[in-house]
Amino acid sequence: MKLFQQMLVAGASLSLLAPVASQASDVLNLEEMNSYTRSQVNSSIIDSKTFINEVSEDIANLKGRVDGLEAKQNVLEAGGFSDTTTMDGKAIFTIGAVEYDDDSGNSEAVQAYYSYTMNLNSSFTGDDNLYVRIKSGNGGDFTTSKDYGTYLSSAKGNSDVLKIDKIWYQFPLGESNTFWVGPKIENYYMHGTSPSIYKPVTKQFTLGGNGNAYGASTDTGFGWAYKADNGFALSSNIGTKSTTTNGITGLLTDESKTSWATQIGYTQPRYSVSAIANVKSNGWGDSYYKAGDINGDAEDGDEYTAIGLRGWWRPDTAGTATPSISVGYDTTDYDSSTADAWFVGLNWQDIFNADDKIGAAFGQPTSNEDSDVTPFAYELYYAFKPNDSITVTPAIFGGSDRNGVSGGDVFGTVLETTFKF
Repeated sequence: MKLFQQMLVAGASLSLLAPVASQASDVLNLEEMNSYTRSQVNSSIIDSKTFINEVSEDIANLKGRVDGLEAKQNVLEAGGFSDTTTMDGKAIFTIGAVEYDDDSGNSEAVQAYYSYTMNLNSSFTGDDNLYVRIKSGNGGDFTTSKDYGTYLSSAKGNSDVLKIDKIWYQFPLGESNTFWVGPKIENYYMHGTSPSIYKPVTKQFTLGGNGNAYGASTDTGFGWAYKADNGFALSSNIGTKSTTTNGITGLLTDESKTSWATQIGYTQPRYSVSAIANVKSNGWGDSYYKAGDINGDAEDGDEYTAIGLRGWWRPDTAGTATPSISVGYDTTDYDSSTADAWFVGLNWQDIFNADDKIGAAFGQPTSNEDSDVTPFAYELYYAFKPNDSITVTPAIFGGSDRNGVSGGDVFGTVLETTFKF
């Protein structure tokens, strides 16, 4: 019995015994009391069984109330509002500006934006998960632009409206298989192997290069992944758009924009390698890591296949001069030409302080072989934590011929503050 329960039981017992003790202390004449006791012996003797039963009943009632209070306390501590759902979230403040070398007419003013995210995870069996992401923000201009690679990973541009940004359900089947299905999901959430461990500031450097092979778009999707105990994984998933600019096309029809990705990979604690084939149909577009027109002579609605190779490695211990390394290469086969891209991402952790991080990434965005330029992109940042819940990240980013046009150079800088809860 817990200490709190013992104290309640003891208090209840004393409260029942107190009247008896009080009567005993009021005795003034022993002879009269003895006489009274003898004359009332048959009627005034305390029934010990009755007393014990009454005390036991009171103790049981108190114990039941304590157990009920503890159960309610556990519910509140577990989820705050539900014993099946947990929530975490973050708010990000961004201030920055971008300079363009060409006559694009884009703003170069210093601007401030925010994004706010809540993640809800609900489990009904202990192994499944209903995931809902609610997100809002006022991102715009360079923070949500793909043309020059300035789109920020933190940005959300939906005019301050709080919306459901992602929602899907995943469940296991056996010990090694997982299935996903949802009206708002992206392909890469359903892969069996993580393609990169580099943490980017600009969205172009997510997934080891967010180009044709790994680029995705939020819409209806379903998928499956098999993960063996030895690190081998195989997955296949489909994202499809039932509503496009051409109207309601339905799911998985000949007119639907569709992305079908199949990945194979092998992962150990310090390294991973993987390959993916992504078949995209009817003008599916999603690349954040491209420079200008990458389709060549192909029509926008044609079907094409993108192949992506990924790998990463990390040192045994953090805090050394040796960084973790993530690399990627994509190639896309169009009707009469090909386009390719490559990426390198480096992260150093715990260099100056505990939990700080240095990041550097660079590479060639997806470019068609017939292009007259060779685009280049990069970013560099330092992230540090004033406390466990706040991260401050100053960063610079940019590129040359970044929009696929000669002279389309860009340079930007941002300061981001992340509040996690």
